[in-house]
Amino acid sequence: MKKIQMVDLKGQYENIKETVNHSIQEVLDTNTYINGPQVHQFQKSLEEYLDVKHVIPCANGTDALQIAMMGLDLKPGDEVITADFTFAATVEVIALLQLTPVLVDVDMDTFNISIEAIKKAITPKTKAIVPVHLFGQAANMDAIMEIAAAHNLYVIEDNAQAIGANYKYGDGSKKKAGVIGHVASTSFFPSKNLGCYGDGGAIFTNDDALAHQIRGIVNHGMYERYHHDVVGVNSRLDSIQAAVLNAKLPKLDAYNVARQAAANAYSAALANHKNIVTPFIFGDKDSHVFHQYTLRIIDADRNGLMQHLLDKGIPCAIYYPIPLHSQKAYLDTRYKEEDFPVTNQLIKEVLSLPMHTELEEDQVKFITDSILEYLK
Repeated sequence: MKKIQMVDLKGQYENIKETVNHSIQEVLDTNTYINGPQVHQFQKSLEEYLDVKHVIPCANGTDALQIAMMGLDLKPGDEVITADFTFAATVEVIALLQLTPVLVDVDMDTFNISIEAIKKAITPKTKAIVPVHLFGQAANMDAIMEIAAAHNLYVIEDNAQAIGANYKYGDGSKKKAGVIGHVASTSFFPSKNLGCYGDGGAIFTNDDALAHQIRGIVNHGMYERYHHDVVGVNSRLDSIQAAVLNAKLPKLDAYNVARQAAANAYSAALANHKNIVTPFIFGDKDSHVFHQYTLRIIDADRNGLMQHLLDKGIPCAIYYPIPLHSQKAYLDTRYKEEDFPVTNQLIKEVLSLPMHTELEEDQVKFITDSILEYLK
């Protein structure tokens, strides 16, 4: 059995090595390192894949989320509702723009933002909702868009973990996660389902005017060289990273299918154990692309299990060990512990197992056997 990796980027690279190397060599041969043809090709290909009018590449996923908010012209003090149980980048950009983050609890089944919590958090100062499509599964966008329409709010999808996932509407139709709200952001960090070999990100929207605004923001506020029409930033996807993404994008669906197969194997082996709750899928089988495969360990020693796996050479992790409302940078007297019962429970129970495109059957069996060995 091969050594188990939390994310096996080397194994994935070996299978696309020739294509990736050729794409990168093209950049080196043409010296078009910034905004070169590879970037334009990737933008067009991703627009076609997502069936969205505008993809605006940028330097990283955190920038993508910040720029999306800048494009909406939100003002200091405007309230933005988002999930408490997620990575800090989501709330970080809200604070950086001097907006007011409003953290709310999540759903126990999907780990995504709670619809009831959103409703309770809305005030006259609320201007936007940021649902995070956590671990590879979209939030309940039917309900979120309905709430947004009723209160005239923007919806900014944080799609860093769910690119390629299909969201199924109540009427049975489907759209890709990230093209449902007014605007969305994603990350191409190397470990993502679609990852480059450095930092990268993108913003998606079907709004022509918003796309125009964002294209200026990512490039120092310029639409014409040395004419600065809006306040902008320097956030561009470089051509070498675009070259890597061009090699990977045609394989994204196959990559996600491989993740789903590994997740199915995990769940089949661990189903019905009294101490294990396997991931819940909201919708059809293609609605979850398993950026992470995250268990809940209940009425058992989660930390002890984690150490047991690490001792056997099985990497695993806790995403996320500290809720955002308890982080020093985001402490606020508005937050009460009783407002976050689900998040406060999840941080004691969640455990993420190795998940990537190169997982093999014997590795999954060794991992699940090791879990069951501990949780007798």
